[in-house]
Amino acid sequence: MPREAEPSLNERAFILQALQEDIRLDGRAFNALRPVELKFGDELGVADLKWGGTRVLARVTAEVTRPYPDRPFTGIFNITTELSSMASPAFEAGRQNEQEVILSRILEKTIRRSNALDTESLCILAGQLCWSIRVDVHVLDYDGGLTDASCMAVIAALRHFRRPFVTVEGDHATVHGITERSPVPLAILHSPFCMTFSFYHGGDVILLDATLQEEQVREAELIISLNGQGELCQMAKHGGMSIEALSLMKCMEMAAEHVEHLGIQLSSKLEEDAKAKDLGGLIAELSAENDR
Repeated sequence: MPREAEPSLNERAFILQALQEDIRLDGRAFNALRPVELKFGDELGVADLKWGGTRVLARVTAEVTRPYPDRPFTGIFNITTELSSMASPAFEAGRQNEQEVILSRILEKTIRRSNALDTESLCILAGQLCWSIRVDVHVLDYDGGLTDASCMAVIAALRHFRRPFVTVEGDHATVHGITERSPVPLAILHSPFCMTFSFYHGGDVILLDATLQEEQVREAELIISLNGQGELCQMAKHGGMSIEALSLMKCMEMAAEHVEHLGIQLSSKLEEDAKAKDLGGLIAELSAENDR
């Protein structure tokens, strides 16, 4: 199975020694994020996110299907991940490695199990028809911070997406095209983000948003998922090193601060994209038709 090229002994010693002297290879502070660039596609529900040297593309699709028999009043929501060998030689198409398994679990807990998307709003006809929402996450380039970048890309794509308007008459449902009725945004209850912390030298050094080289020499990692209200969605620790309570609280405070800034940045980008796409006030006109 392909593996990522590991740093040499000299590179490992150099990185660890630099961290002891409060120096990171890219010159950032220990609690600083890399630049985050977010773009939306021409199609609704497509988010292209660059998180430093990591690039993730998330795409949302929707189809009408039958709900699960044991959940007749809720729709279906799934997140799938694809780590392409184009992003890293350690990724192999068609085979899940440990990193992809961890990524899938974290996204599942952070977004789906925390009910970021209201699945009851996806119901069309109870027990008969519902919306099935699927988010495909494609990793295009990889330089650390994969979980953080993927989570933000998924949330951005979900908030950017619009599903077709549906009218229900009795037991008959009609799905309207975009030229007939304005598409409807998904019911997003909250927007969680992931923050990953890396630990070195027995926990004396804590880094936020490590690069790939920094990730390869760390002793443990802590992934904290928070939403804009400061609510904890999930917490996961990997690695054998124990983490002290004071260090944990310090990470929580840093995560809450950065999550607030990311939420503001995402909302700003969504507003810019909405204005750019609303040519001639078409969306407002179709929205008025929905109300009638």
